[in-house]
Amino acid sequence: MLRRRAAALLHRRPRLRLTLLLSAPLAWLVAGYLAALAAIFLTAFWTTDVFTGEVVRRFTLANFQTLLDEPVYRTVALRSLGVAAAVTVIDALVGVPMALYMAKVAKPRYRPYLVIAILAPLWAAYLVKAYAWRVMLAEGGLVDEALRPLGLSGPGYGLTATVVVLAYLWLPYMILPVYTGLERLPDSLLDASGDLGARPLRTLRSVVLPLAFPALVAGSIFTFSLSLGDYITVKIVGGRRQLLGNVVYDNIGAANNLPFAAAVATVPVVVMLGYLAAARRTGALREL
Repeated sequence: MLRRRAAALLHRRPRLRLTLLLSAPLAWLVAGYLAALAAIFLTAFWTTDVFTGEVVRRFTLANFQTLLDEPVYRTVALRSLGVAAAVTVIDALVGVPMALYMAKVAKPRYRPYLVIAILAPLWAAYLVKAYAWRVMLAEGGLVDEALRPLGLSGPGYGLTATVVVLAYLWLPYMILPVYTGLERLPDSLLDASGDLGARPLRTLRSVVLPLAFPALVAGSIFTFSLSLGDYITVKIVGGRRQLLGNVVYDNIGAANNLPFAAAVATVPVVVMLGYLAAARRTGALREL
């Protein structure tokens, strides 16, 4: 009887039904993510005792002042933004033609297999792929041997290697949103452009890219954010270069300065909030 009354109540009140359905995921989001994010911001305003190494829970702006005053941290922040932007541009240049082929050129019966091929690298462990690239980029490795007949040498370890590896790692996150956006693009628009005399490149520039731009921005959110906070790839193939993620990692580990690590961690968070605010104006968030 009680079960029937509860079912009848939920049937008459769809909003209550929706609230109960979303209560558990929202509670997890608030407790597991937003609360942790708030803890990071709170910790960033604390300090560390230089003698004992213990966290002093006293409000201070010293950590943010250090970030602004020390040139090395400004350099690391700008370098991180440059790497994230370079990875995003490379993935866009590679991913858009692949997504266009998958959505508009390949036969429909082959498209699911192409999607599986794009997703297949994600099934391998992150560290396995990163260390595989380390072996290929090493002196005398596969990349070095491939470029030697051309009179060139491999990039070795450094910033270039970091960009290449990150572009490979996050490429599927660019291809899939763009593919989804292009798949919804009516073929009649492409046919109409051709009937009006537009060449393929003109159709791509004037029809396809403007309509697929929100999906492209949606893909860039993934590649930009993932590259901005990465530190493992830099440790493996970056040589002596550092990004924001490495500064956070080093201050949590060797330096044992959790408040300063939290202050550094707020930089990519603030950057991504601004990026998301700009992306929202393009309608990109609806493509996620």
